Amino acid sequence: MRLSLRNPLLTPEQIAASPSQRRGLSAQLEADMRAYGCHLVQAAGTVLRVPQPVTASAQVLLQRFYYVAALQDFPLRATVLGALFLACKVGESPQTIRSIINVVDIIVKRDRGLPEVVADGYDTEYYAMKNDVVIAELQLLRRLGFNVQIELPYGLLVNYLRSLDLTDQPRVPQLAWNYVNDLLRTPVYLCFQPETIACGAIYLAAHECGVPLPADPPWWVLFDANGEDVAMVAKAARALYLRKHPRAVPLTDAELQMALAGTLDRHIEATRADMQRRAQEEAASAAEEAPLPPPKRGPSGARSPSPDRSRSRSRRRSASRYR
Repeated sequence: MRLSLRNPLLTPEQIAASPSQRRGLSAQLEADMRAYGCHLVQAAGTVLRVPQPVTASAQVLLQRFYYVAALQDFPLRATVLGALFLACKVGESPQTIRSIINVVDIIVKRDRGLPEVVADGYDTEYYAMKNDVVIAELQLLRRLGFNVQIELPYGLLVNYLRSLDLTDQPRVPQLAWNYVNDLLRTPVYLCFQPETIACGAIYLAAHECGVPLPADPPWWVLFDANGEDVAMVAKAARALYLRKHPRAVPLTDAELQMALAGTLDRHIEATRADMQRRAQEEAASAAEEAPLPPPKRGPSGARSPSPDRSRSRSRRRSASRYR
């Protein structure tokens, strides 16, 4: 048995067909669901102020999981919650289940144009999501063989930029950092080691900014990367920006069936109209039950005297005249 701290990579068979595709899910829909799941993890990690390496680890765990399990068996929302909860534990940045559920729920509602109402912590839907977090965490550990070791390219990227004297460039470092983050929404982290990903981000950033890189010998050779692999990473990043994103992505089993039937968008529209109607009814009911306004104040800011006070003051004044 051989142990290694290097990231496990996909086999050619796994790349050719994932469990979801073998169960009949289209490659396009699976890619959209993976990308949106990583978007939810990234947005939730930002709101919760989780360190970026922890958020990135959660996205890699999500990507790995769906190459050993099918989306038809494990809904996307539950896996997003479980991956973020597990990564926060491993990264020593623990978050409560309630915080993760509330943040992810609000982000989904905002993306779908629904009223951003915090979920009630005592209703059945909240308890169902809470159970999903626990079950998803256990399934992630079980399906991945408790291998949650993830090597990320952030440190390598900074060192490579310094070695190539690119840190003083106005745009290259930030662009390369953005590409490394955005590539988390693709299976690139499961196909290439961190040094190749860092080189691919630098290659694309330098190309976009028109900055020449050493060619003799090729600069990527210094970092133990393969030129063809570097080019493939750069192409994957560019393809991510050219892809058209869907209006809505299924997050539960029921929504996945609607997406396959082509009715998910109509369902979300109906849900939006229903939630807006209820919000208006609650606002109107609250306005009817509003308390009486406070007493008016005079020009100097003091409250206007009541009639009883005015009469008592006049009596005291008249009595003082006859003393």
